[in-house]
Amino acid sequence: MNSRLARFEALICPCSEAELEARAREARCLTRRHFGATMRLFAPLYLSNECVNSCRYCGFSRENPILRVTLTPEQVETEARHLLEKGFRNLLLVAGEHPRYVSRSYLVECVERLRALGVPSIHLEVGPMETDDYRPLVEAGAEGLVVYQETYDRRVYAAMHLAGPKKDYDWRLACPQRACTAGFRRVGLGALLGLADWREEAAALAHHLDALLKSCWKTFFTVSMPRLRPAAGEFEPSVHVSDRDLAQFVIATRLAFPQVGITLSTRESPALRDGLAGVGVTMMSAGSHTEPGGYTGVGREDLHRTAKGCRVELASGAISSEGEHATEQFAIADARSAEEVAARLRGLGLEPVWKDWDPALAGRR
Repeated sequence: MNSRLARFEALICPCSEAELEARAREARCLTRRHFGATMRLFAPLYLSNECVNSCRYCGFSRENPILRVTLTPEQVETEARHLLEKGFRNLLLVAGEHPRYVSRSYLVECVERLRALGVPSIHLEVGPMETDDYRPLVEAGAEGLVVYQETYDRRVYAAMHLAGPKKDYDWRLACPQRACTAGFRRVGLGALLGLADWREEAAALAHHLDALLKSCWKTFFTVSMPRLRPAAGEFEPSVHVSDRDLAQFVIATRLAFPQVGITLSTRESPALRDGLAGVGVTMMSAGSHTEPGGYTGVGREDLHRTAKGCRVELASGAISSEGEHATEQFAIADARSAEEVAARLRGLGLEPVWKDWDPALAGRR
């Protein structure tokens, strides 16, 4: 084990409040040194909640009796225009894994349309692909890819992923490497906290990140440590992860990996997000919706027409009543608007950054 990993594992061991406070001050200084007094803001744009995977913890799992919808590329544009008007220039396109509805050609068209609208930074969080399938997305203008391993515990992984392509642990584990080879400029890793012991997950994530930093030195990496939130299916976390635990994870990551970005989503409460802003976190979502068409309501018209008469056939073959089931992937905890989050960041002495990249910087038109 190298010194960086040894330090990280020491930093996630139980410690006193005084020790954690001292580390938090050091983490804040390192964050300011490498990232300045800034916070990069982004918005998730959900394309589809169709999915062929059966994952016990996910609201999009194919067994869940939710209303399913996939936005057309034109509807994706409508959602993006709304987010552009709110100030966002960094969008994360999210979709369930379904080859029929979320094909490579569909994703390429969505990326091309958003680039034509003037969105400079487009990231993807979709089902893992082969390297050659990623390349057309990079050429279309996608800057980054986010892929969470969910859990690094193979036993827990097998118990959580019951059917579908996601059952293949090693295929998913190798996805960030394939993304780097395909040419993505940014790649995000993460572990979904609440499925297994958080310290073991943190250590495994650090080992994964350390290996990628050595082999993919041209790529900028970010890490995320999302905690499970309420979702369709009503899955209960197997392990409790406290606010303090999450803070220790963030601080340890910053101290051991000072130049790696750390993302915190609206899964977390306003108070916790405000508290970790600047301590180690460098990127936040804001004003988020986790369902297709959540920002403008596009796609709902067709969905409701389909559900006329209070009955709609679902992907699983079940029958549901209109309005009984949410289409979101999970419930958010920070419901503040993007404007409110930006104002709060300024109050904390941080500058919200809506845009920090343009394809022209890489010689692309």
